[in-house]
Amino acid sequence: MAQVYLPTPLRRLTHGQARVAAPGHTVEEALAALERQYPGLREQLREPSGQMRSFINVFVNGTEIRALQGPATPLDDGDEISIVPAMAGGA
Repeated sequence: MAQVYLPTPLRRLTHGQARVAAPGHTVEEALAALERQYPGLREQLREPSGQMRSFINVFVNGTEIRALQGPATPLDDGDEISIVPAMAGGA
């Protein structure tokens, strides 16, 4: 199983957990499993169409999935998925 690291704003949906285990052979399968386990998570991560929200970045072992195979990126046991919302601001 992959380990998924969640940003602080999403932890309210995972009962305060910063890291949760997710089964799946791909990023898409792992995220879908989390969305089933934690109600409300899907609405935070995805558009109504099911596409990942543009301001949500997903990394596998430190590499953004857009540079890999997107949601079809394969996972191995022990892989780390990080969900990182984009930040805006600055001078």
